[in-house]
Amino acid sequence: MTPLPLPDRPDIYYIVAAFLLATGIFGLLRRRTLIGMLISGELIFSAASLNLMAFNRFRAPDPAVGQIFVLFIMGLAAAEIAIALSIIIAVYRNYRSVKTRELTELNG
Repeated sequence: MTPLPLPDRPDIYYIVAAFLLATGIFGLLRRRTLIGMLISGELIFSAASLNLMAFNRFRAPDPAVGQIFVLFIMGLAAAEIAIALSIIIAVYRNYRSVKTRELTELNG
């Protein structure tokens, strides 16, 4: 019995997606700047996209469904970037910093 070639093994894709998700969650918890948190959020979106595409490739009978979901995630990520960067720019203009520890006036 010969092993499956690397692109035909779904577990590789699932492991990479889990690694991206873990890296994104770690980055959200560990980063102290708003830009670092934004990048970590994008890693989480990338993990979700990779997971959906892997499920689509190996499990779904219709290949268009997973691709539509990934396009939706990409649009959501673009909207998130636009809104988050505008908020970060506004915070920087008011407080001259993007570090979360220095933004004490935002406490509710």
